Amino acid sequence: MAILQKTREKAGLAVSIIIALALLSFIIDPGTLETAFNAMSSKNDVGVINGKKISYVDFQQDVERFTTINEMVTGSSAQNEQQQTQVRNVAWQSLIDKYLFTVKAREAGINVGEEEMKELLAGDMVSPLISQNPAFLDENGQFSKEAVQNLVNSIASDQTGRLKIYWDYVQNSVNTQQYYLKYGSLISATNIQNPLMLKRAIADNNVTTNVDFVLVPLPYSMDSTITVSDSEISSYYKDHKQLFRQNASRDMEYVVFEVKPSETDVNAASEAINGLYEEFATTGNMKSFLARNSEKSYSDYWYKNGELASVNSDIDAFVSANNEGTSEIFKNSENVFFAARVLETAQIPDSVFVKHILLSSTDAAKADSLVEVLSKGENFANVAATNSLDTRSAADGEIGSLGWFTQNYMIPGFESVLTAQIGKPYVITTQYGTHVVEVTAKTAPVLKKRVAILQKTALASNETFNVYYSKATEFANLASGGYQAYKNAADTMGLYSHPLKNVLEGNSTYGTIEHAKEVTRWIFDNKVGKVSDIITVDNNYFFVAAVTGIHKEGYATLEEMKEPIRQQLYSEKLSEKAAQDIAAKIAGLDDLQAIADTLHTTVSSGVDIRFASMAAQGLDPKFIGVASVAPEGQISAPVAGSIGTYVFKVNSRETESFYTEDDAKNAASQMGSYTTQMIVPVMVQDANVKDNRARFF
Repeated sequence: MAILQKTREKAGLAVSIIIALALLSFIIDPGTLETAFNAMSSKNDVGVINGKKISYVDFQQDVERFTTINEMVTGSSAQNEQQQTQVRNVAWQSLIDKYLFTVKAREAGINVGEEEMKELLAGDMVSPLISQNPAFLDENGQFSKEAVQNLVNSIASDQTGRLKIYWDYVQNSVNTQQYYLKYGSLISATNIQNPLMLKRAIADNNVTTNVDFVLVPLPYSMDSTITVSDSEISSYYKDHKQLFRQNASRDMEYVVFEVKPSETDVNAASEAINGLYEEFATTGNMKSFLARNSEKSYSDYWYKNGELASVNSDIDAFVSANNEGTSEIFKNSENVFFAARVLETAQIPDSVFVKHILLSSTDAAKADSLVEVLSKGENFANVAATNSLDTRSAADGEIGSLGWFTQNYMIPGFESVLTAQIGKPYVITTQYGTHVVEVTAKTAPVLKKRVAILQKTALASNETFNVYYSKATEFANLASGGYQAYKNAADTMGLYSHPLKNVLEGNSTYGTIEHAKEVTRWIFDNKVGKVSDIITVDNNYFFVAAVTGIHKEGYATLEEMKEPIRQQLYSEKLSEKAAQDIAAKIAGLDDLQAIADTLHTTVSSGVDIRFASMAAQGLDPKFIGVASVAPEGQISAPVAGSIGTYVFKVNSRETESFYTEDDAKNAASQMGSYTTQMIVPVMVQDANVKDNRARFF
């Protein structure tokens, strides 16, 4: 597996750390989902792409494959939710490419042939995905076709099968990228800006209008003389149906019982931390003590004044005022008990500039010899260039420079650089290998302290848990007859029912309560009027939910949109009526100040109004549009805007030259780039792709 090791080493330490924060492993046991569902049911499809159903099992195989690829490239395997989501996104995009994009590209007459692929992989037109891949670079950082061949030759003898997975991934990536390049070029070629279009763009952006105007805001109170008929609503719905496309969602209500510790539980936690206090104040092995007794583990972090306020304000005040000693025990409003002990005080910089030479973990002797060489004055970059496995890190342009490190931006294992002497190389060992490290600069030192924190949270006992569960059970039993029974139960027990509209299938948070995906799954699996049994979240919250509405994916119904449309049409009619009323009031007036006096308002000024950038000017688009083409020196008719009625006079119109031909061309180029970026989203919408991942993850 030396080739994979080379991939990780030559990727550069900085690069591998960044990647490690992105795509990381995600394995979920299908047994944690419903084990008895019918495999042929569409409810068990992760999605449908261009008519192809994607089952959960097939999708999970893809997720595991991309997890393997990531582990091979980065040598890392972590599992937080953000990283798992990124892996799933990559797997989903690969399916979009396979079943939709490349299919549509071929239908458009685009193809990537066998001979073309040979050239892209190891010929005279090698893809950047190959030529810039760390696995295929020689010791001088140059692309090596021999390295490609070595990987291919090693596949047959690789009993793990991981090399084949990686090579298949590389080939597929090259192939897909070529389709994207060709399709993008096809679309870009249609983005033509002829001389007339160029001239018009320059003119639109260089012409500015200066106006005086009067604005009468629309009334806030309802106008009973304005009516909107059902036929008008129906006509508007038919004419604007594309605006009413929606994702599947649910309306719901829920009651939640949060398990909170009783007074007895709080007293027990207080007694526990008091029993540990003396040992905490005197122990010589703080790391071990906290590991056994505290919810907050030992940390080598150096705290500045104020930084502990996020933990506890009383702790922060104590540490700020004392260079040694142990605080009293404090309790916050959430029944968490704290005590702090100042372990060490020193002047520590906020950041240090670090250089390193990366060696394998077995090169300790070589590391010592390099320290000796550097101590005699040898140039660090020269030594790094000939010895370091990390040839990519060059923060200041010199090989070996990692850049400025802080406590929050630090390679694990490098913490000692904060207290290291400037210009004195030394050796450290991390998960990445053996490093020869030198600190070359520091910011001004600041008073900081290492602090141990003993933390105990009052937790609900089994007795307390059972009390809340009994209440939840009582409510669930009373509410089991349906939605009306649910409402009656909430009233009888004096409980607040939380109403929610348009809950999406991906939702897993209710208020401040996280990890509540099971609640969402339940409301999407049940009909209007159904009431759930108790749904337990984090063993700390008991939900009872009711489904009050179902909104299917596609177009919202006329009934669903009736009130929003009514409000829209009412606003439009109100705006038009206001303009007509104002026209009658100012009839015969030809002076803007006289008009302002008649309408009991003031005259305002708009300077350098440009039609081409109306969105950035904070004015009503309709007003800007009319003002941009109105004749100079004339009082306008009332303009019905979205916030009020405008009457204006154009004082002058000027043609500037600040918007150049290059600006116009750049704008057209940006529009072309945007068009290219929209290729796949438009294909996805046109193919009616169903993405049901939120149902499972």
